[in-house]
Amino acid sequence: MNDLAAVSPSVLQRKTSAAYGLLGLPLAFVALPVYVHLPNVYAQQYGVPLAALGAVLLLSRSIDAVVDPWLGRWGDKLYRHSWQAVWLAAVLMALAVALGFAALFFPPAAALSPTGLLVWVGAALTLSHLAYSGLGILHQAWAARQGGGGMAQSRWVAWREGFALIGVLLASALPALWGWGPTTALLVLMLALGLFSWRRVARSALASTTALVPGLAVGSLWQPWQHAGFRRLLMVFMLNGLASAVPATLVLFFVQDLLQAPKAMEPLFLGLYFAAGALSFPLWLKVIDRIGLLRTWAMGMTLSVLAFVSVITLGAGDTTGFLVVCALSGMALGADLTVPGALLNQLIDRCGERGRTDGAFMGWWNLATKLNLALAAGLSLPLLGLWGYAPGQQGADAVLALGLAYGLLPCVLKLLAGLALYEGLMRRPDLMSGPDLAHPSA
Repeated sequence: MNDLAAVSPSVLQRKTSAAYGLLGLPLAFVALPVYVHLPNVYAQQYGVPLAALGAVLLLSRSIDAVVDPWLGRWGDKLYRHSWQAVWLAAVLMALAVALGFAALFFPPAAALSPTGLLVWVGAALTLSHLAYSGLGILHQAWAARQGGGGMAQSRWVAWREGFALIGVLLASALPALWGWGPTTALLVLMLALGLFSWRRVARSALASTTALVPGLAVGSLWQPWQHAGFRRLLMVFMLNGLASAVPATLVLFFVQDLLQAPKAMEPLFLGLYFAAGALSFPLWLKVIDRIGLLRTWAMGMTLSVLAFVSVITLGAGDTTGFLVVCALSGMALGADLTVPGALLNQLIDRCGERGRTDGAFMGWWNLATKLNLALAAGLSLPLLGLWGYAPGQQGADAVLALGLAYGLLPCVLKLLAGLALYEGLMRRPDLMSGPDLAHPSA
């Protein structure tokens, strides 16, 4: 990056972090249509039964989640071999992501029976999921291998997650505006730009940060679990992630049946939430620089609780109040996306695992992320049913149950996450930053 040699260190840091993070945009861009649009496309356009489609989606997602730790282990071996091996694998997986995406949204429907379509979508979806997860783990592990402390790691993560939020916003709008052909073409273009941008940064950093360390063997798949800091951090991450996933699961029910807002406002609510998250990253980086990662995360949790506790005061037509909730909870999302990943990367470095088991850490971390999404649906939807709510009901008891599940349940989970953060990490700073971190003590 000789053309950047004359710029100031802070500008150079931003440019390199942004160049690394750009790949986060197409990775998030490809994920959202698979979650949101795919069931509708196959049910409405191709007449695939929802029950059978749901079973295929669940099976594919389960395979993807369970394989993540092994993908992380594989990534560690690639990094141990050479950057060229990592780069080749990344290119191949990006091609697989693009091919899987195109196969999903352009199936040879005329040549396939309903059973054949199910097999097609299952195969294409599994290919897309595994390639997406493998590429994402390699990308995340690269940042962890750079070290540099909490602030440096926060920059890598913030740019990656910031671009990811932009990808989510684009993916939520473009299929309806452009159709699937141009959307797929844009995905391919962004994957190529993201890969080559990352390659440029990696090649410039190779000599000092990602060069192989002689005699440093790849560790065990289970090595992350030997470190008390990882176990405690993962517990906080899962409680906090579950608190965020519950309202994400229920938001459309809340908007439609409790707020009774016009359907045209739904994109506004979601767009404001993600935009506030993306715009809050520079603010959270300043806060991290002043008070550190753990206290910043606690501040983000507090902001989220203050936002969601006010939900129980909202009723039909309170769209302005809910826009405020979306903005505040979106800002809290910025902390949730920046701090945990930076803490994990810092932990890997300080427990002596950088360059050995970075991918294994990322694999278990991604498994936890996907498990949170499944747990959110598995916890909140049955609770709503027990409390007397069903989609489309707008009676007093039904909307009360919906308000409690959407607003109060996340607050309880966030408070539990905050307690775990305080008791498990803030009162044991040695587990996250002290010299004892190199030893996997209990």
